[in-house]
Amino acid sequence: MFSLGPALLEVSARRMLNRLHTTHGAGALMAAAEFPSVSAALDQHAAAVRDILDMGIEGASSVPATVLLAGYVRGLLDHPCPADSGTVPFVSAAPENALGWLNADWLQLRLAGVCRYAAGQQD
Repeated sequence: MFSLGPALLEVSARRMLNRLHTTHGAGALMAAAEFPSVSAALDQHAAAVRDILDMGIEGASSVPATVLLAGYVRGLLDHPCPADSGTVPFVSAAPENALGWLNADWLQLRLAGVCRYAAGQQD
């Protein structure tokens, strides 16, 4: 018998990644085309996401990449920085323009890096 659970989970994950691309990915890619430093930062974050999925999650080969990526994004947004770390909390909202990406924080770049990695998975 066919179970809707996994299919619905993947649809939900794709929806989340599509929203993330709208909020972070598209603007970051435009900034990357204009500023090599943003492009380099996105490449590094996308590579880190790839490494986390490839080496850091046991049994990841049996789960669709979209579901893994959506779960990773949810974890980032739920726990942007340790409460007792003494660091300034990250801002998850994307910069408003290409110049803003030059000063993007780690979380903004990581979310855009997830988008870059996801786009490479669809090719």
